[in-house]
Amino acid sequence: MRSVRTAVLVAAVALASAAAAAAAPLPGAPSCPVLPPGNVWNTPVDALPRHPDSDRLVRSIGLGDALHPDFSDAGRYGIPITVVGRATPRRAVRFTYAGESDRVRYPIPVRPRIERGSDRHILMLDRDACRLYELFAARRVAGRWTAGSGAVFDLRSNALRPAGWTSADAAGLPILPGLARYDEVARGVIDHALRFTASRTRRSYVYPARHQAGSSGDPALPPMGLRVRLRASVPLDGFGPQSRVVLRALRTYGMILADNGSPWYVSGAPDPRWDDDDLHDLGRLTGADFEVVDTRTLRNR
Repeated sequence: MRSVRTAVLVAAVALASAAAAAAAPLPGAPSCPVLPPGNVWNTPVDALPRHPDSDRLVRSIGLGDALHPDFSDAGRYGIPITVVGRATPRRAVRFTYAGESDRVRYPIPVRPRIERGSDRHILMLDRDACRLYELFAARRVAGRWTAGSGAVFDLRSNALRPAGWTSADAAGLPILPGLARYDEVARGVIDHALRFTASRTRRSYVYPARHQAGSSGDPALPPMGLRVRLRASVPLDGFGPQSRVVLRALRTYGMILADNGSPWYVSGAPDPRWDDDDLHDLGRLTGADFEVVDTRTLRNR
């Protein structure tokens, strides 16, 4: 009996430790957490129940569509991260969606790293203040910065955007906490959920999302904030070392629907050390290998 009680206690401690986990900080900002321990992004969902409408929601995203890593070694794909500091100049930004943007001065360096393509995200992590500044559709026009929208997040806080507000992402979420980063894969663990896109979404959102960008109220379509995980029965044999780390994260922490885009595109930061041949193996999986998580009991701890 004592050994049973001990086993239960050990299991409870392990569960508590998992719930209190925090994602690894960026190498360039080692003193800054990527959100507090127990934040919803950093909470395992492998033990949560399957959503009762999982089959229909997965089918609407794309049952036969392949998982796709939207990041690479050459920097052509992915959302780059720029680490800045208190000495970085703060610049005014004019916003298209000013009513839902944080209208402060943004620490944009002389040559910021801008995502290629139409979204043109700029992610700036202030290593001194542990604040995350994110811009969508950022451009410098005649010496002045403009953007579609912008948001600031205190990485030591669980605070969400106001209800109904966008961010630099359609779901009103921070982007950086949902990126696959090479430094995490190199240490063998991604300990947070990842960000992904779907081609059509519902005109609604679920926690922790704060904003929707849907095309229809059809309940078969996924809402922003939907959390999906890799099925426990999917074998990981035959995948390369980088892919296996990503897949273990998708099984344990899942991924959060954050924007409209190609189905099952998983976001990451570009890095010359990514092995594209390894990452392309992720395309062996399709929507049929995933299930929607029932997150109604999940909140920031």
